[in-house]
Amino acid sequence: MDILDVIRSHMEHAGIDACIFFNKDPHQNKYLADHWKIIPWLTGFTGSNATVVITATKAGLWTDFRYFIQAEQQLAGRDITLFKAGLADVPTHVEWLQSELKKGSQIGVDGHVFTNHTVMGLEKTFSKLGIRINSSYDPVTELWSKRPVLPTKKIFEHDIAFAGVERADKLSQVREQMNTDYLLLTALDQIAWILNLRGQDISFNPVFFSYLLIGPEEGTLFIEAEKLDQELIQTLAEAGIQIAPYESVATHISSLAEGSSLSWENIPESLFMSIPEQISTSQINSPVTLLKAVKNEVEISNIRKVMIKDGVALVKFLIWLAENLEKTPITELTAAQQLEAFRSEQTGFVTNSFQTISGYNGHGAIVHYAVTEETASTLEPTGLYLLDSGGQYLNGTTDITRTVALGSPNKQQKKDFTLVLKGHIRLALAIYPEGTKGYQLDSLAREALWREQLNYGHGTGHGVGFFLNVHEGPQNLGASGGYSMASFKEGMLTSNEPGIYREGQYGIRIENLVLTVNKGESEFGTFLGFETLSLCPIDTSLVERSMLTEEERKWLNTYHRHVFETLVPHLTTSEERWLSEATMPL
Repeated sequence: MDILDVIRSHMEHAGIDACIFFNKDPHQNKYLADHWKIIPWLTGFTGSNATVVITATKAGLWTDFRYFIQAEQQLAGRDITLFKAGLADVPTHVEWLQSELKKGSQIGVDGHVFTNHTVMGLEKTFSKLGIRINSSYDPVTELWSKRPVLPTKKIFEHDIAFAGVERADKLSQVREQMNTDYLLLTALDQIAWILNLRGQDISFNPVFFSYLLIGPEEGTLFIEAEKLDQELIQTLAEAGIQIAPYESVATHISSLAEGSSLSWENIPESLFMSIPEQISTSQINSPVTLLKAVKNEVEISNIRKVMIKDGVALVKFLIWLAENLEKTPITELTAAQQLEAFRSEQTGFVTNSFQTISGYNGHGAIVHYAVTEETASTLEPTGLYLLDSGGQYLNGTTDITRTVALGSPNKQQKKDFTLVLKGHIRLALAIYPEGTKGYQLDSLAREALWREQLNYGHGTGHGVGFFLNVHEGPQNLGASGGYSMASFKEGMLTSNEPGIYREGQYGIRIENLVLTVNKGESEFGTFLGFETLSLCPIDTSLVERSMLTEEERKWLNTYHRHVFETLVPHLTTSEERWLSEATMPL
C-alpha cells in the first residue's frame, strides 16, 4: 500500500480531515538528522525546504525556487501536486486548505515539531472558518516502522583558542540581556555556541540534540548523559550547568516556582503546553542569535587562517581537475569526493559544511542539486561546471562557489557569467550606513541582471556560523523585507552569491564569504562595508572583459593578486605556476 494511503487510513480512524508536515524537527533545524527526515519518507523529496499537506483525496508539496526542478524530478510518478511557492497565483498551503476544507473539519499537526507560534497562527486563521487544529496528531511515530533512532554520539569541547570567549562569560552576557527569570534555548547552534561545545548529531552541522534552560545563576542542559564523559560533566558544573535527561525538559519546566517568568524564541507546542498557568511567559528574539553572529577577534583571526586552508584545497582541486579531465573519467560525484579529500589534508578539518553541489551543465541549473551515484554525470572538456562546497574546520566554517568552463565558453555563457560577476563585485564594494538591512543591499547584486531582464530566485547571501551551521541568522541578503530585516553589524560573516540558471543548460554562481567591517565615520554617522575573505581564483576565461567597468576590473585584479600572494607560500612550485596563470590581471 502506498504511504499516502496508509496515512489517509490513519487519518480516517483519528477523525482527521487534513494533516500538515514540515521539514523540521523540534529544534527547527534546517538540516535534519535521519530520525526527522519525514518529508523524504513521505514523498521522496529531499530538499531542505518543504511543506506537505495531505487530505482524504489530495496531497500537495510546497517548496521554493531553489528546488523547483529537483521537486519535479523527485515527485514524478507520485500523486502529489507540486506548488511552486512564491510564484504568482500559487496559493500557500494555508490558503489551499481554506479552499479545500469545510466547516467542522479537523487539521492534524505534530506539536513536537510545530512551534507554539505556528500553531497559534493556524488556530487564528482556521477558527474563523469553524475548523479545529489538533496539535497532538502524530501518525509518523506509529507508521514509520524502520525509523532511524536519534543519534547518541559524544559531544566535545570547542577549545578556547578557537572560541575566544569562555562559556561562563557568554552566559553572563546573555543573563545581562534577559528580562525574565529563565530563558529556554531550543536552537542547537545557540546551545553549542554559548557552552563552547560541539557534537555530531546532524550531518555537516557540529551540533547535538539538547535544550538549555538558563536561570539567574545556574542552568540546566537537557541531554542524554551518554553523550558526555564525566570530565566534561564536571567542567560544565564549574560553570553552573547541571545535566538532566533530554526528555525531562517538560517535567522540569512544569515544576518551576510559581510566579517565575520564562522566555524563549521558539518552543514546540507540546513543550509549551507543559508550562503551568502561574508562570509568566513571553516569546522573544534570543540574545544569543546576535552575540553568535558578531564574531569576536579570536574567531575572526581563526576564520582568516581557515580561508587559507580552504583556498589551498580548492586550488589543488582545480589543478587536479584541469590535469585529469581528459585523462580519466571524472563524474560529478568523484569530483566532489576528490575535493573533500584535498580538504581533509588540511589541519583541523572535520567534515564538509553541507553536501557538495557538484553540477555539470544542466545539473548546475538545479540550485541545490544533490549528486548521487545514479544521477552523476561524467564531466567532459566542454560546458560549465558549478561547484558549491564548504568545510567545517575547528577554526571556522567555509562556503564557496565557483563556476568553471571545462572548454571554450560561448558568448551567452560569458555574458551570463559576467553579469553575475558584476553583481558580485557591486555587492563586495558596497559601503552603507550602520543600520542597513539585507533587503536594502540585495538589489546591488541583481541590478546588472535586471537590466537584461534576468533574475535568480534564491537569496543573495546568508550568515555563516563559526564551526557551526553554514546557514545562520539574523542577517541575510534577500529580495524582500520579510526575508531579511536584521541590520548588518561589524563582525558578521555573510555569503555573497548571486547567480543565473538556465534550465537544462547550465547554472552560474559566484560565491565568496565577506566580513562586515567599519569603513569610517562622518557627520552622517558610521559606515560599514564588506571585506572578502574567501581565497580562490575566479575563472577569467568566462569573463567578457568589455562588459566590466574600470572599477570592476580593478576589483577583480586586486582580488586575484591577494589570492596569489596569500596562498602561494602554501603551494608547491608547480601549483604556484598554475595559480599565477589563473590570477593574471585583466
